[in-house]
Amino acid sequence: MRKTVLILGNSDSGLYDFRKEVLTALMEEGYEVHVSVPDTGHAKKIDALGCVRHGTDLDRRGMNPLRDAKLFFFYLRLIRRVRPGAVLTYTIKPNIYGGMACRLLRAPYLVNITGLGTTLEHEGLLQKMIVLLYRESLRAAACIFFQNRRNLDFMREKGCLKKGAKTRVISGSGVNLQEHPFRPWPRGEEVKFLSVMRIMEDKGIGELLEAAEAVHALHPETVFQILGAYEEESRGRYEPLIEGLQSRGIVRYYGYRDDIADFYEGCQAVIHPSYHEGMSNVLQEAAAAGRPVLASDISGCREIFEDGVSGIAFLPRDAASLKDAILTFLTLSGGQRQKMGENARAYVERHFDRKEVVRAYLEEIRSVDGR
Repeated sequence: MRKTVLILGNSDSGLYDFRKEVLTALMEEGYEVHVSVPDTGHAKKIDALGCVRHGTDLDRRGMNPLRDAKLFFFYLRLIRRVRPGAVLTYTIKPNIYGGMACRLLRAPYLVNITGLGTTLEHEGLLQKMIVLLYRESLRAAACIFFQNRRNLDFMREKGCLKKGAKTRVISGSGVNLQEHPFRPWPRGEEVKFLSVMRIMEDKGIGELLEAAEAVHALHPETVFQILGAYEEESRGRYEPLIEGLQSRGIVRYYGYRDDIADFYEGCQAVIHPSYHEGMSNVLQEAAAAGRPVLASDISGCREIFEDGVSGIAFLPRDAASLKDAILTFLTLSGGQRQKMGENARAYVERHFDRKEVVRAYLEEIRSVDGR
């Protein structure tokens, strides 16, 4: 009987953009790969790889217990039907409800903590509830992958990991160095900074807008490009601010885009003011393109660059610190900026090649199914 692997995720675009190499590698090993993700317009790309896709009703950010219960029972039915030799889960809801379903059905499963998320980062009742759910869902996992050591320490401190649980810290999703080649340095007098983010508080959009306005007043040749969709609960707060700065030529907002690589090529540095990360895909891709990164000094960002060598760190939640980092970058000569970008590419080649991440998954899945 052909071996099967079931992948549970919360995003068709995220699964394809950052993990398609995992899916392809599994199929090359002879596995039949089943995928459970919502269809938000990118699912056909997953179909084209040769996976068996199962449409999934999953609300990524909602806390409706009835919808979450439906998701749990959906996973139960799916696992019974597919009978996978291994289940690999990504992100909070698939980790929790998929993990519980696997544990109940005694299906071997591996979990990837791609980041703690806003709920776990803030103390309160919701954090306590998620911690309790994680304790139950991780109890029988064959391996729990983490993208940075801080997240591992957090889960251990909260009692989510049983004694002797197998854990493995990997370099996030890694970056496909062939798909993200080194890009020529941009020409022109205008200095373009790029930020790729969901428009929400925890991604640091407020600090970015404040720093952009202050820097542009001193350096009118600067422009701050922003890519990414609004989170609906924060649109009313940030859309007027972005539109106001755009009308003054400080910010250029492009919404969600598929052609991010073109924006990497056109900018001189990427700014990432996030409050928390698993392991930033944006910074890995930016560095692969040969662009210096200006990023929050937090786990999930600081591992991806060398401060002063391939990027500049600043304090999270601190617009003044971000402003100082940008001004420091602007004092560098064109040659120094370009050298910093070359260093960024060399660093991700050494530490964040996606092939190594794929190898880690294959090793653990082989150990689960006995290959």
